[in-house]
Amino acid sequence: MPQTIFTAARPLKLGTRGSPLALAQAQEVKARLADAFPDLAHAGHIEIVVLSTQGDQIQDRPLNEIGGKGLFTKELELALLDGRADIAVHSLKDVGVAMPEGLELAAYLPREDVRDVLITRDGGGLDSLPEGAVLGTASLRRQALVKALRPDLKVSLFRGSVQTRLQKLAEGKADATLLALAGLKRLGLDSQVAHVVMEPHSFLPAMAQGAIALQIRSDDKACAAAAAALNDAATAIQVRAERACLAELDGNCRTPMAGWARPTGKPGWLKLTAFAGDPEGGQAFWAEHDGEMNSEDAPEALGRAVGMELRGKAGPAFFAALSQHPGTWRS
Repeated sequence: MPQTIFTAARPLKLGTRGSPLALAQAQEVKARLADAFPDLAHAGHIEIVVLSTQGDQIQDRPLNEIGGKGLFTKELELALLDGRADIAVHSLKDVGVAMPEGLELAAYLPREDVRDVLITRDGGGLDSLPEGAVLGTASLRRQALVKALRPDLKVSLFRGSVQTRLQKLAEGKADATLLALAGLKRLGLDSQVAHVVMEPHSFLPAMAQGAIALQIRSDDKACAAAAAALNDAATAIQVRAERACLAELDGNCRTPMAGWARPTGKPGWLKLTAFAGDPEGGQAFWAEHDGEMNSEDAPEALGRAVGMELRGKAGPAFFAALSQHPGTWRS
């Protein structure tokens, strides 16, 4: 059986945000580590360190006005660097493509369902919403995709945890909202909340949606070994392709982008589809490539190829205009 150096006197410290979803993800990591390393199953050998991020603290403004989605990860990364945490547990779609010096992504858990779900007050789908209905979201990507399908809908800013957004919907602050199905499943709400699944072929998810990533200090061999035991190879290949595409597009919190990598059905091959669109429902661009995963850097090569094609189709003026958009905050 594998062992670790961690004990009750020197526990393995998992850094996480304090939202119910983030805590559920940290608990999942804790359980998987205890399964992989029996010595960590003893009481006190794994400690969950809850950190408050600026993204959680500031709820009254779009995050693109105050720093973007990095505000969900900065405090966790600082905790890694100063030793308050050994492994940071992230929703990968919140993690920027540029790593702070001294840190790296060491593992990816098996990916949950990548799809979004539509939740309305009457349980209906997008077509059932009346003209001019209000959809609450904190995502430019979702806004752009919805506007492409229903340009008449109005979009209002919805911030907060899954439970907070559901409560806002119940209070009538919007007629509908969109959430990640992965989050509902991890919270055990997917069977309790009426929802309509948005199929990813036409409603692309955020890049790396549904994936949990483990971040460590680059020189921490003990945590690297612990994280490696949890890594899911198929998930790693998919999210590496998606994040390479995002990096090629220089994606940021003002740019509505989406991407989805999945097996083609042909052994060893991956298909990546990506989208960039106007949050007001104007221009929309798509690109798609298949690639054989026959080398270590094949996922990144596929991601770059799709990103380059998408950037070429949209042109520099499109992305320059989006960088000035005063919209919500993230993809």
